[in-house]
Amino acid sequence: MNTNMSIRDLTRNGKMLADYDYIDIEDKKSKEYKGVFISKKYAKEVKVFLNKKLAAEKKQRLANLLAFSGIADGDTDNMTIQELKAQKASKY
Repeated sequence: MNTNMSIRDLTRNGKMLADYDYIDIEDKKSKEYKGVFISKKYAKEVKVFLNKKLAAEKKQRLANLLAFSGIADGDTDNMTIQELKAQKASKY
């Protein structure tokens, strides 16, 4: 079960947290989405999921950086665009 609630509502009535699996938090005036509160019974699963997702993003950023550093080091000297694309395709 879920609901939308403002931060003010959340601070005024903390008991509401026990009634929902997750709560979307938004600014009531601007309707800007602020985040989500997850019930403690799902917290471990969400944490594991986010750790995996963040690790994959970090790995991708590092791969992109290493690909760029190869260009800066001169590893791509005298290669045509077709050769570069083939090399990139073979890595992934």
